[in-house]
Amino acid sequence: MKQRNFVNLGIWLLFFFVLMLVWQKQTHEPKATEKISYSKFWQLARDGKVRNASIDNQEGTITGELANGKKYLTYIIATDLTLAERLEKMKVPEYEAKEPESEILQNFLYYWAPTLLLIGVLWFFFFRQVNTAGNRAFSFGKSRAKLLTEERPKTTFADVAGIEESKAELEEIIEFLKEPARFTRLGARIPKGVLLVGPPGTGKTLLAKAIAGEANVPFFSISGSDFVEMFVGVGASRVRDLFEQGKRNAPCIIFIDEIDAVGRHRGWGMGGGHDEREQTLNALLVEMDGFETKEGVVLLAATNRPDILDPALLRPGRFDRRVVVDLPDLDGRLGILKVHTRNVPLSPSVDLKLVARGTPFFSGADLANLVNEAALLAARRGRNEIIQEDLEDARDKVMMGPERRTRKISEKEKRIVAYHEAGHAIVARKLPGTDPVHKVTLIPRGIAALGATYQLPERDRYLKERGEYQAEMAVLMGGRVAEEIVFGEITGGAGNDIRRATDLARKMVCEWGMSEKLGPLAYGERQEELFLGRDIQRVQDYSESTAREIDAEIRMMVTEAYTRAREILLAERQVLDRVAAALLEREVLDGEEIEILISGGTLEDLRARQAAGASDAPASGGLREEEPSVPESPGGLEPATQPA
Repeated sequence: MKQRNFVNLGIWLLFFFVLMLVWQKQTHEPKATEKISYSKFWQLARDGKVRNASIDNQEGTITGELANGKKYLTYIIATDLTLAERLEKMKVPEYEAKEPESEILQNFLYYWAPTLLLIGVLWFFFFRQVNTAGNRAFSFGKSRAKLLTEERPKTTFADVAGIEESKAELEEIIEFLKEPARFTRLGARIPKGVLLVGPPGTGKTLLAKAIAGEANVPFFSISGSDFVEMFVGVGASRVRDLFEQGKRNAPCIIFIDEIDAVGRHRGWGMGGGHDEREQTLNALLVEMDGFETKEGVVLLAATNRPDILDPALLRPGRFDRRVVVDLPDLDGRLGILKVHTRNVPLSPSVDLKLVARGTPFFSGADLANLVNEAALLAARRGRNEIIQEDLEDARDKVMMGPERRTRKISEKEKRIVAYHEAGHAIVARKLPGTDPVHKVTLIPRGIAALGATYQLPERDRYLKERGEYQAEMAVLMGGRVAEEIVFGEITGGAGNDIRRATDLARKMVCEWGMSEKLGPLAYGERQEELFLGRDIQRVQDYSESTAREIDAEIRMMVTEAYTRAREILLAERQVLDRVAAALLEREVLDGEEIEILISGGTLEDLRARQAAGASDAPASGGLREEEPSVPESPGGLEPATQPA
């Protein structure tokens, strides 16, 4: 508001100066009807045709009236020093020298006003605009950290769910800042740094906001990229200024988000070992644990790449505590869903446990996006509340993209996709150690998927046995086998399945030591480049003969899975036809419908049972098991997709 008033004032001042200049010019402009040359003026004076003359030395003009009554104006030559004497000789009846006016206003308008106006414009467009944009022209070395005040909306630990252990670790830091005597009497000292580590979207920044809302101490927030600047030494200067602010406000908390932007391993990189980023990191190391450190300043940082941080930054005395903010387990996902649905109208029939169970390895950000997508779907469908179907569809959309019902495929291709997905579902149902089938669909989603088979895990798990991996490979091969049995030909639609089965077999042989022939050994070492922050290649640290044995073992595992799937589908050929026909008719089958078809029943039997009052059927189908609370392993929801 103040800036707008200042702009309006500047516009009115500019208008005033222009008006004054116009007025000055008009008032000093003689209203002569005829301008004559200086030589003609003297000619008229010699002829006695000049009645009077008024000499204005200030303006350098002569004005007056001719004998015929006309007004005239002429300009004096600056070197004419005998003007009065010559007029006397010419016997001009009347001549006079005009009294000079005050030059203060005129000088101000002609000289000072434009100068002051130019200075004002420069001051406004340079100083004020630069300061407003936050790029202070003479303050490059000042920290850009934001101090969170009491007036801002607070995020508290009540808004954070699914990471209870991490919350407990940080609550201890807050208690130390509030009641230091409780800990110092036992000789304890406050940790100087706390590093939040975890995958993207797990709530590291949200946890820092909750700490700011819970702690009654100053909280400075800054991003790691804010230290980076094109000018040499600016990053280090900003680090020093940030900690100076912290020392003046101690006890306080300083939060650096994405600290890997300035904390990367020193000495690595394609541009050489010494650069501006390393100077910034060195300044940060000194401020955290140098000669002039001060108690009461706690540094809180977040990153999802702790492996590329400099070891000197991670040692005790700098980051004393590392808090892992991992993907939530089943109970954690349920808590996160409850937080995000507090202000969302849910139908009483919605089972959030079912949604939590169907979203293994979803982060908090994924779950928030799922709830938002469900709300959008419900609004698009004209509902006043979110039902279970909206949440199920939103989950599928988040995982595999939106439905593409407009994609036109031929009847033959549709039959191939139906048998392909039916093959996955039947092999998954017949093999022990596999996750129950939750849904089979022929509706294209995303870019490459023409159909999908979802397997929903019964519980969270972090370990799988070798037999379970072998069964998983057989399920992946079920689609290709079904195509070959029914049509006598194979398509490229199983490319994703084959790649996943091959990768799984390679991990079993080279990483997990699950090959009886090669034994419990790890083959191949990953080579990482810290500058890029990702795996570049796997170094072959074994002989060529061992490589041939590894290839043979991988081929044998995948071939065995293929043979196993073929035996099942040949024995269940009628079931395969029945499931594929139902898919072609319905396009989407849930778990309970798949179970009925595989068991020899029909969809009409299921409808009759539901009409008779089987009210205990699950809302989304196929989930009759009780809800366990044990965490689950990677690879829970595994759609067997068929690329276009």
